[in-house]
Amino acid sequence: MLRILQISSYMYPSMGGIEQVARDIANSIATVERYEQKIICFNETVSDGGYICNRRETVHDKVDGVEVIRCGCFMKKASQSLSFTFARELKNLMESFKPNIVIFHYPNPFEAHYLLKYADQDFKLILYWHLDIVRQKFLGKLFHFQTLKLLKRAEAVIATSPLYIDGSPYLSKFREKCTVIPNCVDENRLKITDAIREKAEKIREDNPQKIICFSIGRHVPYKGFEYLIEASKYLDNRFKFFIGGKGELTGKLIKKASGDEKIKFLGRISNEDMIAYYVAMDIFCFSSITKNEAFGIALAEAMYFGKPAVTFNIPGSGVNFLCVNGVQGIEVENKNAKAYAEALKKLADDPALRLKMGESAKTRVKQNFMSSHFTSNILNLMRHYEKS
Repeated sequence: MLRILQISSYMYPSMGGIEQVARDIANSIATVERYEQKIICFNETVSDGGYICNRRETVHDKVDGVEVIRCGCFMKKASQSLSFTFARELKNLMESFKPNIVIFHYPNPFEAHYLLKYADQDFKLILYWHLDIVRQKFLGKLFHFQTLKLLKRAEAVIATSPLYIDGSPYLSKFREKCTVIPNCVDENRLKITDAIREKAEKIREDNPQKIICFSIGRHVPYKGFEYLIEASKYLDNRFKFFIGGKGELTGKLIKKASGDEKIKFLGRISNEDMIAYYVAMDIFCFSSITKNEAFGIALAEAMYFGKPAVTFNIPGSGVNFLCVNGVQGIEVENKNAKAYAEALKKLADDPALRLKMGESAKTRVKQNFMSSHFTSNILNLMRHYEKS
């Protein structure tokens, strides 16, 4: 029996890139009966249907049949959750569950502090490197030595693209430990039902003769929504932008878009509604601007539905590895809203180009970034350390 512990920031029903990857890993591991697994994370006030969480509570529950220990949080500082119960819950797991493998989702300095207390314990540490600490430069410097300790202790480091290894000042120094496992699209979560098809048709009917542009993600600085809103100012009224998600910048973004009737904020939408917009849209707008966006699961999902994308150039990010400039979409100079608008115009004016890029996008995802590929990669890694 191989015992595997994941340490993540949050877990479903929180909906973000790290949370989805943690869930994908859990579902992959669950396909092997001899593997036992648990997940520890912070709690967050969020709900999805009847699944309701409160960030102040410490609870043990299950997601997809896997036990999840959610540690209550008393505050957030620099996007970092702080918990009184995490240390106790982790101690219980390390002493009673005794994991053979720990998969740590980096970055999370608070959780890393307590994990490193067990550095001498006999387990294989796998760092799942989601991103370098870019935005909070002070935090990056403050936790520099902690990051080095993690990398030195790790048996393996998972990066989401070869570009990220090359562009990261940390991963490039530990290249021999790095392996590339791209994030994936879960086709089971993206099935088009009759209800979804009807919703997509309604979106098209409500926006006749419009070029429908869709974007979704947390409203945080690195997602670059402000540049998408600015790009809209260079475009005529044939364009309609739908922006899904919420976050710390939602109020500021709504204020910035005030008076622009081309833009509609959807708030946090259901999985069903998200798929309907993927189906209905003409162009996917992916406006992330920093290496905090290491890959872009939403971008991969949009490509899966056969839609072209417009992205910014992000040196060292996997975004431009996933969506190749001039093949599956158009890539423009970082933070250049006018160039972004011009790319949207180019796609709007050329339906044949949209179709060609969209078909290439779907092919690229299906050949490289499906859940079956991800599961195979994860299980190959588990088997390697099971034998060692």
